[in-house]
Amino acid sequence: MERVDYQQLLVQDLVNLDKTGELDYSPWYQRRSVWTTSQKSYLINTLHEQKPIPALYVRYALDLDRGKTVREVVDGQQRTRAILDYCQDKFPARHPSTGKRQILSQLSRKQRQVFLLTALPVGYLLDASDADVIDIFGRINSVSKSLNAQEKRNAQFSGEFKQFCLEQAASRVEMWRTYHIFTANDIARMNEVQFMSELTLNLLNGLSDFGQKKLNALYLQFEECFPHRAEMTRRMDLLFDFIIDLDPLVIRETVFKQQPLFFSLMLALDSQKKLDGRRSEDALREMDARYRLESDRQTVADREFVIASTSTTQRIRQRKIRHDYICGFLG
Repeated sequence: MERVDYQQLLVQDLVNLDKTGELDYSPWYQRRSVWTTSQKSYLINTLHEQKPIPALYVRYALDLDRGKTVREVVDGQQRTRAILDYCQDKFPARHPSTGKRQILSQLSRKQRQVFLLTALPVGYLLDASDADVIDIFGRINSVSKSLNAQEKRNAQFSGEFKQFCLEQAASRVEMWRTYHIFTANDIARMNEVQFMSELTLNLLNGLSDFGQKKLNALYLQFEECFPHRAEMTRRMDLLFDFIIDLDPLVIRETVFKQQPLFFSLMLALDSQKKLDGRRSEDALREMDARYRLESDRQTVADREFVIASTSTTQRIRQRKIRHDYICGFLG
């Protein structure tokens, strides 16, 4: 193979190539798996938001029978199909300007134009033999690291609930850093997305044990539609805005920067009929001071709170102890 030539291809150009028969997105070595509608919709939403997607890899091939050059999709079959299907109104996708799931023809003229003029990254394989193509296809689709549970969920699901959790986590990345709740490595491994997923589950269903199967079930349940999006967004915004308005030190320099305790604090705040900033700051400082006392100077409730904050922190019993303790101080 001579080289890989990286260029850009407009969505409209991709559509034109398909119409003229110059695009082959089902070569013999491609996998025959088919994306779900949610996966397709997620890709289109990504393009609408002008965010990057993985490059398509294309080989120029000669069709001797028809006497023309054909662009053969080496990697990106499902992405290509999804884009072409969307351009034919076969499924809806969420547009960032409206937040609604719409087919292409329902968008405004300007919105359709912006989408069709979106540039797709393409790597053209020049002078590539079949052996070159198979080698490249295998390298592109190899997995170099083991995935944790949240990374696996992110790979498995593409629907409404996943998009909600990603948006909620990403919109607060500066907070995670400023308050030292998640490290850079935590964020790289999507721990903050799992945190938001678990927080949403508990806001929806009440206090419960942590379980990866529960989160998987929630992602599956709301794959096609998440009817609680608006309500959950409102409650999340209320909670996080309240936290941000507090003195940052009552989180950053107290035990409440620990993920299990921050989690319990959010649920305790959500349960309050009225939020009082000054009272909450005083309560957080008081709880932190009690947490750090020698055990013989702590009350029984203090000691139970410490134990529930340091041992098996994700079980319902420990979560309930922390919840009741924090609510007691918040009033």
